[in-house]
Amino acid sequence: MKQLLLIAFFFLSFNTFAQTACEYATNVTDSIGTYKVTKEYLISEKNFAGTSSYIFYTLSLTDGLPTLNVQLIQKSKGFIKARCFDKNSRLYLQLNSGKVITLVHTNMEYCGSMIRDENGFDNRVIVGNFMFMKGSMEDLKSSPLSLMRIKYSTDIEDFIIKKELVSELSGKTFQPENYFIQNLKCIEN
Repeated sequence: MKQLLLIAFFFLSFNTFAQTACEYATNVTDSIGTYKVTKEYLISEKNFAGTSSYIFYTLSLTDGLPTLNVQLIQKSKGFIKARCFDKNSRLYLQLNSGKVITLVHTNMEYCGSMIRDENGFDNRVIVGNFMFMKGSMEDLKSSPLSLMRIKYSTDIEDFIIKKELVSELSGKTFQPENYFIQNLKCIEN
């Protein structure tokens, strides 16, 4: 009886501490190369005075080159300030350990697109692709995030990264501070 109880405890413990499997939006390997993209993950959500903003991360691996893809969505009936990414844009990630990791934007300039929905809201979507600096992935796997700073072409915006985020939009629970710890393994070679 004790052995059966011990075996049951072992399997329950193993399942509790097992890492989650990688979920991909795209995972293709063909004669041209390999392309993997993780599913979108909510990092930040703000809803205030009729204005909403969301930041989603995805990780991608294109023929051995890992990148972080950042999608910002803003929704408002009022004026939405245009923000652009260019070759000088950066993403700064401060870890709980105090270390700051810098990710460099690709050279493609992008100011997003404005879409008006059927309810009269303006929606601005901007996407940026950021490259990891040498050695930064190891640091990101070892310590949770605490702050994120986005340097646009003409503006800077800071975000506090939460330990747990329950989305008002979807009702799902996210752990933004552990995003890299949980997901960088999905794009390693």
